[in-house]
Amino acid sequence: MQLSTPHPGALTKLTLTTLLIGGTLLPASPAQAADPYDSASLTQAAGPYDRGPNPTNAILEASRGPFATAQTSVSSVSVSGFGGGTIYYPTDTSQGTFGAIAISPGYTARWSSLSWLGPRIASHGFVVIGIETNSVYDQPASRGRQLLAALDYLVEDSTATVRSRIDGSRLAVAGHSMGGGGSLEAANSRPSLQAAVPLAPWHTTKSWSGVRVPTMIIGGESDSVASVTTHSEPFYQSIPSSSEKAYLELNNASHFFPQTTNTTMAKSMVSWLKRFVDDDVRYEPFLCPPPSGLAIEEYRHTCPSS
Repeated sequence: MQLSTPHPGALTKLTLTTLLIGGTLLPASPAQAADPYDSASLTQAAGPYDRGPNPTNAILEASRGPFATAQTSVSSVSVSGFGGGTIYYPTDTSQGTFGAIAISPGYTARWSSLSWLGPRIASHGFVVIGIETNSVYDQPASRGRQLLAALDYLVEDSTATVRSRIDGSRLAVAGHSMGGGGSLEAANSRPSLQAAVPLAPWHTTKSWSGVRVPTMIIGGESDSVASVTTHSEPFYQSIPSSSEKAYLELNNASHFFPQTTNTTMAKSMVSWLKRFVDDDVRYEPFLCPPPSGLAIEEYRHTCPSS
């Protein structure tokens, strides 16, 4: 197992109990009365950004997380630097502020192609903006700038209802295809981001040695548009091992796997965002030891060294 330099933001030491009960992504067997991770035996001290109940396989695999959400549209005429979009946010105001993530669709696509992700991620305690790009033909570099413009809009210019829910120091990006390439661009140009999740990313640039943002790349084994051998894998390999990173390859998945509900993708994506945007170590067992199962072709990682 490759280990990286510990990520800033102090990891607490995982207990043996946590590793044993939380490290598998496989469903509980019929002989088990409940998901063992439902127990109250977690020993990590609560972090300042922990939001929601202790995570379980059931919670992470459900179509919605523990937070009720609302959504609001953003018109392209009311913003600059990107083409508007849709914001999803938790309605709960009792647990403090939340991290925020901007997500870009791919080449020729609109946000509607990924819209299932908005409420799914927001319901785990995030403010999410799914953007429309200035043009559906925008290239990755432009999409990266638009993702950052969308984050700036959330923090500085969104409605008071949305803005009051956001911790502007805990921001992340994601995107599909050229939007995934855009998320690499954004992470490379703004190292203060807390996480990036490129989905079936496409980019002509293959080396991302400047990326310091914790990055999870999710690729599809059968992707014929952005083949993992020429895109996701070299992208992952080029990110320094001193940066937290993971590569999840979905078994027999095409380039368009993010455009329909995908439980394995969503579970890993939420876990990554919770771990690095919220510094919530309760989610670490869903990432390290590495997840496995029929839906996963391969998983590479620099498991955080506790």
